Amino acid sequence: MSTATLKPRIGEPDIECRYPVIIGEDRVIGQAYRWHRDWLVITSEGEHNLRRPPAADAKRASGIDMAAAYLAEEYAAGRITATGLEQLRAEAPEPLTGPVPLLHPRMPVNDRNVGGATTAFAGLTEHHWRAVLHGFPGSDNPWYLHCELCGWSGVRYWSHHRGRNNQPPSPYRHDGGCIGKDKVRALIPAYSK
Repeated sequence: MSTATLKPRIGEPDIECRYPVIIGEDRVIGQAYRWHRDWLVITSEGEHNLRRPPAADAKRASGIDMAAAYLAEEYAAGRITATGLEQLRAEAPEPLTGPVPLLHPRMPVNDRNVGGATTAFAGLTEHHWRAVLHGFPGSDNPWYLHCELCGWSGVRYWSHHRGRNNQPPSPYRHDGGCIGKDKVRALIPAYSK
């Protein structure tokens, strides 16, 4: 089998922003995700860091496309096996019912990360967000959060919520609408400073 006959497609990500790479109807040859600018894949043979896409014509190629091409090549060479999409979905992580740890499991425990996590969790509390899957993953990594104002849950990035230059973050909270910018400003004291 050659990669030319494989036409992988990218499926909907799970709550950790891991994208399944699918061939045929529902055969998953791996998952791809971004972590601190690198692209990683999870396959039947474990996890592999592909690093960043090579620069091309002063513009970076898509990391997800690079990951899909890598997975198709590995599958065509017989180095990895596929699994069913339904099985993958059944094994996907679920939100925790209790408190989450301070740091994401991939984050090393050191003073800088603990300080950043403490600041992030204080900001989440102040702006009525709750982490429901894992601890602080770093500012520019996906973080599955729950909006305590309207009940929405989904992936956000701390860098989009922390505000800039001593200003509060945008009152825009997430896709799908929330309770409205005026109500958000009225409920969160940081907007009246």
